[in-house]
Amino acid sequence: MLISRDCGRGTPRRWASLAVLCVSLLMVGMDLTVLHVAVPTLSGQLLPSGAELLWIVDSEALAVAAGLITCGTLGDRWGRKRMLMAGFAVFGLASAGAAFAATPLQLIVARSVLGIGGAMIMASTPALIRALFPDDRERTLAVGLWTAANSVGVATGPLLGGLLIEHFWWGSVFLVNVPVVAAALVAGGMLVPESRDPRPHRWDAAGAAMSAVGLVGVVYAFQQTGATGGGPLTWGAAAAGLALLAGFVVRQRRIAEPLLDLSHFADRRFSLAALCIMACYGAYAALLFLLTQRLQLVDGQAPLRAGLALVPLAVANAVGAASAPRLSGRLGRHRGLAGGLLLMAAALAAFSVLGSAGNIGALVAAGLGSGVVMTLGSDAVLGAAGPERAGAAGAIQETSFSLGAGLGLASLGTVLTLVYRSDFGPVPGATEAQRDAARTSLGAASKIAAHLGGRTGAALLRGARDAFDAGFSAATGIAAGVLVLLGAVVAVWLRPAGRRRGAGRDEPSRRAVPAPAERC
Repeated sequence: MLISRDCGRGTPRRWASLAVLCVSLLMVGMDLTVLHVAVPTLSGQLLPSGAELLWIVDSEALAVAAGLITCGTLGDRWGRKRMLMAGFAVFGLASAGAAFAATPLQLIVARSVLGIGGAMIMASTPALIRALFPDDRERTLAVGLWTAANSVGVATGPLLGGLLIEHFWWGSVFLVNVPVVAAALVAGGMLVPESRDPRPHRWDAAGAAMSAVGLVGVVYAFQQTGATGGGPLTWGAAAAGLALLAGFVVRQRRIAEPLLDLSHFADRRFSLAALCIMACYGAYAALLFLLTQRLQLVDGQAPLRAGLALVPLAVANAVGAASAPRLSGRLGRHRGLAGGLLLMAAALAAFSVLGSAGNIGALVAAGLGSGVVMTLGSDAVLGAAGPERAGAAGAIQETSFSLGAGLGLASLGTVLTLVYRSDFGPVPGATEAQRDAARTSLGAASKIAAHLGGRTGAALLRGARDAFDAGFSAATGIAAGVLVLLGAVVAVWLRPAGRRRGAGRDEPSRRAVPAPAERC
């Protein structure tokens, strides 16, 4: 029986199943950013060292990036629904553990396990969508809704965190996941159908280990570089990670049954779509983090108010993701992707010229453009792979999101830090030691300004704000230039060679090949 009969239009529960998948990604997206506004309160309670605080913030993202390919390929063999349900259970238990952590080490371990659960969920959902929606038009709409849920979760995480921190203790930002997970387990068990690769390959355990450890090394190195400027340990981790990933690629090309079919990257649609996701989501995540930092540390806004200021970005992102299928149908996927990239670039350019505060129009444009790109890019990645290998393709897609966030924060954060330090001028009344300490970060400058008070404190905070805005303008300007270049490449390289009658705008002029059979 073909997948189109089992999991496609013949499955009346496919939209209800999609709702479960969307809620799960909304929860994971929120969890990745909800901690941003809880860090000051958490630090006062657990008293972590600087290194421990870095691991508390980064450990979940590292675990997600490391586990996506492994979880995606295992889901193809073991069953994607089983992987999803197991991910829910792991995520819920780890959330409870994080909420009641009594030491920094306990919280780091709990956050790492949260990342493993998140990887199981994130690798399963695109594969299930590919199996549930074989029809191109329906799948594009489904991917748009799913992308909107994930992106809105990321953007509204600071809002939820601010609301909880103002009324409860810091552990509530994790404990709120538990009832959501319980409902998802019940609904997923009832609504989501099982699917797997009907002819699974032998699982490459060595390749899985190489990819996981290699990704940990690379993402860790980029995040450390953005936070501390790097060092021998950072560069060693980067070299080891790159060597393992290179070995992984060589191994996958040589063995008869590879863990990851690298032939996907020979397809320009697949490779360019993954690159679009990485670049756009990286800019989106960096913009969100930097704006949250400025609103709280420079403008002095409470966590809840800072989260509310970012609501236009989240709403516009959802609108962009939901409207992407119609845009693709009218203009073609390549024009839709290029247009979304250019709109996001225009928003970043506006931030670069006009500054980071009060630019609601740029927030809306950034949300619309990123929503379109992430939806059409995700759909292109899933559509280029066969349904029997949807788990592997979904893992690559989600890895593009995770790596994009890590690399975007590290690279743009490094640019901002360098400009911030170089532009921070003398402050009348402040000692050289106080000025040097304030130049290390915006957070340090805010604390020193509050301690000094009076005209000296106000002058120091004003200098920090001006230096931050200069760095913010440089970072967003560079990101805008990169997205403009990528948009031009997409507009030229992804143009369809020809069209057949009745096909979509980006369909090649050949007969459609039926999807292979798959157990659902």
